[in-house]
Amino acid sequence: MNTDDQLIANLKSPQTRERAFGELMKLYKERLYWHIRKIVISHDDADDVLQNTFIKVFKNIDKFKGDSKLFSWMYRIATNEAITFINQRAKRAQQTSEEFQQHAVQNLKADTYFEGDEIQLKLQEAIATLPQKQRLVFNMKYFDDLKYKDMSEILETSEGALKASYHLAVKKIETYLTTD
Repeated sequence: MNTDDQLIANLKSPQTRERAFGELMKLYKERLYWHIRKIVISHDDADDVLQNTFIKVFKNIDKFKGDSKLFSWMYRIATNEAITFINQRAKRAQQTSEEFQQHAVQNLKADTYFEGDEIQLKLQEAIATLPQKQRLVFNMKYFDDLKYKDMSEILETSEGALKASYHLAVKKIETYLTTD
């Protein structure tokens, strides 16, 4: 039995659930945080979405069938939670999700948790101009170095479509960064 299988078994057992959940958080908290942070931009928002993600994982672990890796399943939950968060915030602000993202990037300089320089800020601006799907694919491939196979499980999209989205995203980012 591999570590994930053992962890899942412990998560599904009432006697070992709490300890196993602590272990799960220790294992995946940082990776999920940075994945979420790339989507929602703000540290505080990323913390909120991460908390919601772990609550959903805890409540739904019994529904996990093992059709994908545990991490892929959690990544999908985190992605969906982050997108829902952005869409709700954008709707409240009467903006599109793209406009909301642009605004979030503009506020990035003031974020005390952002340690990037001007180049990283410019890259974030370029990424924020992408349509949501391309932005997700670009972040997962470029920053998280995920394989297309794993991305396919997480986003429930074919590998070919993901490759095309990544290629388009790269072209758009290159264009954004080279025109001024």
